Amino acid sequence: MSRAMMVVVLTVSLLFLTAGAAADDAAALYKSKCVSCHAADGSGSPIGKKMGARDFHDPEIVKLTDQQLTDAISKGKNKMPAYNGKLTADQIKGLVAHIRDLQKK
Repeated sequence: MSRAMMVVVLTVSLLFLTAGAAADDAAALYKSKCVSCHAADGSGSPIGKKMGARDFHDPEIVKLTDQQLTDAISKGKNKMPAYNGKLTADQIKGLVAHIRDLQKK
């Protein structure tokens, strides 16, 4: 195998590993920060529902843009605390992607 081909194969492999690690990090972050109110599947925990947490599968939530979800996480909404300054922009982006994955299930 030529050196150029090896570099391409290694680069692609690293990209897949990085993407997988980011998804794992977002799932772990969701578990540590969000599950208590939003439940593991995004349907809303009993406590979360009492506080107004919405089911991520609700058509009104599904139609929100990624930016609207980012704003809700960053700035907070209703009883949900703001995570701007507590989470990085990349972490918030990962949470939005994780929410989108939950909506597919």
